[in-house]
Amino acid sequence: MLLLVIEIAIATFNSHQFIRGFVGDVLVIPLLYSLLKMSTKLSGKKALGIVLAVAFLIEILQLFHLAESLDIKNKLLRIVIGTTFDGWDLVAYWFGIIPVLLIEKFRNYETT
Repeated sequence: MLLLVIEIAIATFNSHQFIRGFVGDVLVIPLLYSLLKMSTKLSGKKALGIVLAVAFLIEILQLFHLAESLDIKNKLLRIVIGTTFDGWDLVAYWFGIIPVLLIEKFRNYETT
């Protein structure tokens, strides 16, 4: 829930470009991973793979201007889909893996 609140705050308040453009993209990976793990029985590796694949797919679709091609007017949907391709977003997604792996490693260490 904390990640969701942080992401909403980053999107809502006109944050610094680095915070909104990079940190927000880093944090979206653990957020989506958490939501997927809470709602499915997928293994951590599968869930992380799906989250990364979806993030990369959405970013690549931005390269082809998906929101404009589909004439999407809804502001929230445009934020989720995104409207501008940025290769640094792909880097941010990779950085987003790090907290997921660290938390999962810690959780597995604590349960053994």
